[in-house]
Amino acid sequence: MQLIYDQLSQMGLSCDRFDILQDKDGIVVARVFCGKGSYILKSFQNPIHRREIENYRLLQSLRIPTIRVIDATDSALLLEDLNYSPIYRLGCKEDMDNPPIAEKLAVWYRQLHQIGYDYAVEHADRLYDETDYFTSENIARIAQQTATENLPAWELLQQNFGQFARMLGNARKTLTYNDFYYTNMVVARDGSAAFMFDYNLLGKGMIVSDLRNVTYSLSPAAKDAFLSAYGPFDPLEEMLDDVVSPVVTLWLACQRQSFPNWAVDALQEVETALPAKIRRLLEMV
Repeated sequence: MQLIYDQLSQMGLSCDRFDILQDKDGIVVARVFCGKGSYILKSFQNPIHRREIENYRLLQSLRIPTIRVIDATDSALLLEDLNYSPIYRLGCKEDMDNPPIAEKLAVWYRQLHQIGYDYAVEHADRLYDETDYFTSENIARIAQQTATENLPAWELLQQNFGQFARMLGNARKTLTYNDFYYTNMVVARDGSAAFMFDYNLLGKGMIVSDLRNVTYSLSPAAKDAFLSAYGPFDPLEEMLDDVVSPVVTLWLACQRQSFPNWAVDALQEVETALPAKIRRLLEMV
């Protein structure tokens, strides 16, 4: 693939060979072998995905742990290859059941959130925000596309949309990762640290949105360990997220050609528990 050679040439490198690891949605990921070194080249053909390059720079400037960036162009990143790292390894499914790893991961998320408040305020207009998808128009389109127009939850959301929108506007936002799964996780080989990489969806949001995103995939023991290590958060913010998050999930799902499995729980939530959560939130404000 000529693209690989062209990107490496811009970095002043040549490779002996490469293996394509992913070629999807305009993002090409390859393991490249340059002399005795092995690296991961991530090339972004779609300009919107190139925000990840700046997001690596941002986190490094804030001294938030990331994997090492070897070099970058305006459309590609050259990253360390964790398969050959003596310090780190890629996360695996078993890590989702490991309370000590969950505790280390909570430390990274807490650091991201605590440091990210000021940045999110100063650069609010530049940051991706999933709650931007929470609109009256999108709610109507979700109901139509999922053929669930008659569900009580949609009527309740529309009737009280202005109030929920004001609550979202007043909620404190910080930097949020937004894309948790073990395939995006790095773990120290000695168990001393865990953190996330792949920052395409890094943006701003409520901390509880990130916490929900993580704990959804953890085992009960790992979830308890994560939340205990992370510390307290605003329960009212959690109630607001409980109302907003199914809408965001379903909006993203409705952009796919076929309805994805990861959104089935959100649709079931709208059909069952969401009306009660909406009413409970309204009673608190």
